[in-house]
Amino acid sequence: MALTPAGGLRLHTQRLPGHGGPRPDAPAVVFLHGLVMDNLSSFYCTLAGPVSRAGHEVLLYDQRGHGRSDRPPSGYDRDTSVADLVALLGSLGLDRHPVHLVGNSYGGALALHTALVRPDLVASVVLIDSHLTGDWTEDMTDTLTVAALGLEHRRLGEQLAAAGRRKEAKLTAAADALLNGTSLIEDIAAGTPFTSRDFARLRRPVLAVYGEHSELLPGARELAEVAPDCALCVLPGVGHTVLSEATGALCDALLDRLGAPAGAVAAR
Repeated sequence: MALTPAGGLRLHTQRLPGHGGPRPDAPAVVFLHGLVMDNLSSFYCTLAGPVSRAGHEVLLYDQRGHGRSDRPPSGYDRDTSVADLVALLGSLGLDRHPVHLVGNSYGGALALHTALVRPDLVASVVLIDSHLTGDWTEDMTDTLTVAALGLEHRRLGEQLAAAGRRKEAKLTAAADALLNGTSLIEDIAAGTPFTSRDFARLRRPVLAVYGEHSELLPGARELAEVAPDCALCVLPGVGHTVLSEATGALCDALLDRLGAPAGAVAAR
């Protein structure tokens, strides 16, 4: 793992080579995690290994303000997050060929936005129960605001530290710093959901993997109806927990979409 310069920030990155060595013609697979308590580790322990063993180079990174990456006071809107990604790909020399983007939750919104504003950098998009349409901006802003107030007034991090729960205390302190020390909530609130017109403008293949009980599924159905090339995979028995509770089925769908070169080792 390393801190990689990207547009004035240092982003915490992890790269995994594709099984069998570098393949210059194969697009890298870039994973985009969700908000606040999430970071690259959610993919490292689930999808990154199988995708690497299937022959694809993998890039994981902590987005600005998350994990071990720098935490500037502002710049948490979608456009700036895409600019961070573009700068990172350039810094690592991965901007020579389009990459596959795999985004979980809010990370999927960033992946889709990237495909809309920089389609030249995108080979395909995989959405994992991602926020797309409806009142999700307002709902997410409300959820984050409540969490921020709770962290600020309950001093949960201090309580956890006093109880000897150091890892949880560290994660809580980082969430507190992100929610109460940056413009993240304001930047998310200023964003707008995607529209049918946005979906119709997509010119890259999309795979949308959602849980059958997810409240975000209606947006995925709209995407599948309007986008020129979108496959919707609905996994039974789960909601907004596809990555953690339906990892096997999700991995199968992802590897099937990415394809594996002859002789690849895809054992999990």
